Amino acid sequence: MQISYTKMHGTGNLILLVDQRREDRPPPTVEKLRELGDEQSGPGFDQMMWIGPARNEESIASYRVFNADGSEVEQCGNGVRCVAKYLSDADDLDSEFVLQSPAGPVSARVFVDGKVAVSMGTPIFDPAKIPFVADAQAKSYILTVGDENFEVNAVSMGNPHCVLTVDDVAAARVAELGAAIEHHERFPALANVGFRRIANRQNIELRVHERGVGETAACGTGACAAVVSGQQLGLLDEEVTVQLPGGQVVVSWRGGDTLVWLKGNAELIDTGLMDL
Repeated sequence: MQISYTKMHGTGNLILLVDQRREDRPPPTVEKLRELGDEQSGPGFDQMMWIGPARNEESIASYRVFNADGSEVEQCGNGVRCVAKYLSDADDLDSEFVLQSPAGPVSARVFVDGKVAVSMGTPIFDPAKIPFVADAQAKSYILTVGDENFEVNAVSMGNPHCVLTVDDVAAARVAELGAAIEHHERFPALANVGFRRIANRQNIELRVHERGVGETAACGTGACAAVVSGQQLGLLDEEVTVQLPGGQVVVSWRGGDTLVWLKGNAELIDTGLMDL
């Protein structure tokens, strides 16, 4: 069985969109997702966004998120921007609408310049809800990896994140430490791992090792996690530009229970058919 797909990127993060609003088929198996995610045997992607019909009155569509290793995750900031842009173009929608994600409702705003802003929910710092093993909630924690100790921030943006501050992102040990922290016993649901350099109060640089993927050109929820944890430390302003290997996004948060907003590009790469 062949079905159509649309391949896009958000800040270099490769996103495969499958529109199942009408057919509402179940997603592929883990083995098939791995095959499709590999560019040698399929269209290739970092994340697949499986778009389904609206599940409630307030949303226009729903979606699920799958990594290239076949694992299902709760959220993908770059992916949902691509979903919003795709739906806006395909259905000639109003500039603002709501999508239903596994992590809850997401408000989307599509601008005339093609940029898209999406609400990424409220950050969660409670260790039990991230989840992260800790005796009490704190702004920073000491995480032991091998025989080294690292000061880290832990936060959930609908998915668990660990953020380290580094002096030089180019020299950061992303592959080594990212994999070790992803599977650290203190992150029972695994973790996305961000390596953040703070340039000033309005600008940071970031590289991210994503759960089930490895390092990617960009990670939207990782950008949000890096900013909100830096704001919690009193190091960053309410609006911050995040420079990632694939480009830049802007993260805005006013603190407390307010929503985190992520703004960036969502661009078409190609369309095609794939065999399920």
